[in-house]
Amino acid sequence: MKFLSEYRDPELVQQYVQEIRHSTTRPWTIMEICGGQTHSLVKNGILEMLPQEITMVHGPGCPVCVTPIGIIDEAIQLAERPDVILCSFGDMLRVPGTRKSLLEAKAAGADVRIMYSPLEAVQLAQQNPGKEVVFFAVGFETTAPANALSVVQADKMGVQNYSILASHVLVPPAMEAILGDDENRIDAFLAAGHVCTIMGMNEYDPIAAKYKTPIVVTGFEPVDLLQGILMAVQQLEKGEFKVENQYARSVQREGNRMAQDTISEVFDISNRSWRGIGEIPMSGYEVNERYRPYNARVKFNLGETAVDGNNECISGEIMKGLKKPFQCPHFGKKCKPEHPLGAPMVSSEGACAAYYHYHGIPAEHL
Repeated sequence: MKFLSEYRDPELVQQYVQEIRHSTTRPWTIMEICGGQTHSLVKNGILEMLPQEITMVHGPGCPVCVTPIGIIDEAIQLAERPDVILCSFGDMLRVPGTRKSLLEAKAAGADVRIMYSPLEAVQLAQQNPGKEVVFFAVGFETTAPANALSVVQADKMGVQNYSILASHVLVPPAMEAILGDDENRIDAFLAAGHVCTIMGMNEYDPIAAKYKTPIVVTGFEPVDLLQGILMAVQQLEKGEFKVENQYARSVQREGNRMAQDTISEVFDISNRSWRGIGEIPMSGYEVNERYRPYNARVKFNLGETAVDGNNECISGEIMKGLKKPFQCPHFGKKCKPEHPLGAPMVSSEGACAAYYHYHGIPAEHL
């Protein structure tokens, strides 16, 4: 792999900015799906470099942000059981549920632990046979293989006190939901490179054709993003709508077959609720019947309840590309990282957090 500095080269950045300007003859709205891409666009000042005809809007590609309150409440319910050790990635701890966050539950005495890998949680279960260890399995297709592998590993080792609370969501159905919305104004997508590293590109071809919308699989560095934007603009200007791969150093059309097989072994595709958006059919993963003993919802007889989000939070409008974070009346005022109204201000991939830390509020919105 090339050195990362090559994808931050100021000369290449300027070259792509000029090419975008020369290629653009009319207004276009492009959505980057991934929250990591959003942070890179905002942090590196790319939004200000683009010609005014290009509007970048920020999609639902932050798994923490789209995890519904009902599932957060399930995790808190488990964490508060005296026989449970609840394990999670760190960015889930401060996301507010109905009554509290996992961090607040931990402060009140719940055994909540931050893990960097679900395989650590399997090991923890081995070391604590008198406890039930539950891993809060949140993420897009990218994290699904590791979470599935933890279940396979636990099953092979006979670790019966391990289970996962699955909250996986899938990118292609979300893109279709956005494009099928009556308020949709997206002309092209930058698809998430890390998701396509796992799943490949074939799922996107029918979407591009059906909605006549270019989709460019794109990386996360400034040069990646600008090249991806250029490729999308060039398609739009020519009236083309196909799937292209800017992130060829990582993504192959077929994706990672071994990872896909691991996902298929453990998970079935199911309907899934998305915070701020609602239920999207066949847009999530749930533990299948073969591995039913490792499904925390079954093991603990949980039932996710449909809970409305904070009415003051406009996360749904932001994640559908209808509004920017600073267009929320509470942004940077009532809603800050230390006291968030919603998940997009909490997560390291949330659009609101990106604007708060790197962009601020434009003068015309003060």
